[in-house]
Amino acid sequence: CLAPLGLLVYQGLTNTLGPDPVATITHTTGFWTLYFLLITLAITPFRRLNSHLAWLIRFRRMSGLYAFFYGTLHLFTYVWLYSGFNVPTMLHDIAKRRFIMVGMLGWTCLFLLAVTSTAWSIRKLGGKRWTMLHRLIYVAAIAGVIHYWWLVKPGVLTPWKVTAVLAALLLARVAWNVRQAARKRKIAVTA
Repeated sequence: CLAPLGLLVYQGLTNTLGPDPVATITHTTGFWTLYFLLITLAITPFRRLNSHLAWLIRFRRMSGLYAFFYGTLHLFTYVWLYSGFNVPTMLHDIAKRRFIMVGMLGWTCLFLLAVTSTAWSIRKLGGKRWTMLHRLIYVAAIAGVIHYWWLVKPGVLTPWKVTAVLAALLLARVAWNVRQAARKRKIAVTA
């Protein structure tokens, strides 16, 4: 999970980040935020497909925390390297550039998920409230994909891959819920 960061550090030390090092860091941390969000969302459907994959559930929290980690690096790259910690500049950018606004929404969701990812938080919030709060992962993932689409120039279709994966993962959840509801109705009718 730290390999992308290790590669960035190595490229920085060897001066091989390319002609625009800040853009390389920004794009790499942004991509890995999305990848870890998709990995986190993929764990539940995969374990539902095959009971032998139930062990994957142990990695869902960790992959979600890595999504937050890379998202924070992505945000920090903007705050430090692009705006130089200049708050008025950042506020102006957030108001002017909608991709930054939706990116901030996604990061805020990830922050809330990260700070409530402990067993203590589950006990304090209660299972139902904690589960409802942790559905913010869907908002974070959708915001991340929208952030990506709004960032690229018109006509650039590179975000289609993450969009397709996210759509498939969300549709898998809808299909599962429909299937479970039909199964409950069938049991209620036969009972």
